[in-house]
Amino acid sequence: MIDAELLEILVCPETKQGLVLAAEDLIEKLNQTRLAGALKNRVGQTVKDEFQAGLVREDGLYLYQIQDDIPIMLIDEAIPLV
Repeated sequence: MIDAELLEILVCPETKQGLVLAAEDLIEKLNQTRLAGALKNRVGQTVKDEFQAGLVREDGLYLYQIQDDIPIMLIDEAIPLV
């Protein structure tokens, strides 16, 4: 999992808001949506990779995936949550 010290310094690359670790139930819900082929990233591309973990922006609008313990902090790769 992601190091606590790293989590303290990571911010959204777009808004510079803080990030929090996504709850397990959110990750499970996103994986179910992904399996149904209905999960898209911010630019409308279908998300195919399974979610292991994620970081949710403080305002709750976007999630950044964590793959192999590496946060994917690309604005276009963010997953809209609303």
